[in-house]
Amino acid sequence: MKKILRLTYLCLSLLLLAVPALAQEIQIKGVVVDDKGEAVIGASVKVKETPQGAITDINGGFTVRAPKRGHLIISSIGYTTKTVPLASATFPLKIVLEESAQSLKEIVVVGYGSMQKKDLTGSVSSINEKNFQKGAISTAGELLVGKVAGVQITPDGSPGAGGRIRIRGGASLNASNDPLIVIDGVPIENTAVAGAPSILSSINPQDIASMNVLKDASATAIYGSRASNGVIMITTKRGKVGQKTQIAVSVQSSLSEAARPLGRRISCPDSAYRPRFCL
Repeated sequence: MKKILRLTYLCLSLLLLAVPALAQEIQIKGVVVDDKGEAVIGASVKVKETPQGAITDINGGFTVRAPKRGHLIISSIGYTTKTVPLASATFPLKIVLEESAQSLKEIVVVGYGSMQKKDLTGSVSSINEKNFQKGAISTAGELLVGKVAGVQITPDGSPGAGGRIRIRGGASLNASNDPLIVIDGVPIENTAVAGAPSILSSINPQDIASMNVLKDASATAIYGSRASNGVIMITTKRGKVGQKTQIAVSVQSSLSEAARPLGRRISCPDSAYRPRFCL
């Protein structure tokens, strides 16, 4: 019985000595970099076991107090969150964060910076070649017919004409109501080039990869007063590194038949008045 009590006292003593050792905090210094070796500024460094934490400086460095056997949680926008166990770490710490493509998809780049999609107040519609209008398309404007809410396209009627495009019913009496056309990031004057009925008719619809429509006045923060009637951003197709050779074939055919062969005689009633078109 005495031996059991001695062992119990011994175990309790060891536990009481181990608790302060585990709870002992040390000062930890380190640096946070990305996979290219560049410093990550403003990364959050949090101690898992305690409420303490720190933010990396302009050089990616940080200083924090944590238990010897604790864990550091490092996170930053656009990077994958990483947990570092201090028991097996070597000091000073050098923590490498990997870029997170999933996090980058939540960011929208605008003319004056970047923001999350939930905070973006502007109205933006985007369609690609999978959602384009199908059928016999002659101009780039016809790809948007019935695909974007708030965009009205009225056909001009003349061959190859791009039609009249109105975004959210612009109806100025003196100024132009046409939207700004931007092709691969280059704003284009909305006037027809020589030999073309409209600016959109000079673009091959088969060369367009995607079209973005900025429908409100916030687009003026990017392109100025020219974008007061909206912006149509056109991105053309381009090659990719390692892409295999592709061949696209588009064929359109039609068949027509004459209603009456030329030279056919038409029988007219036998009367004193015979019209001249009766042969």
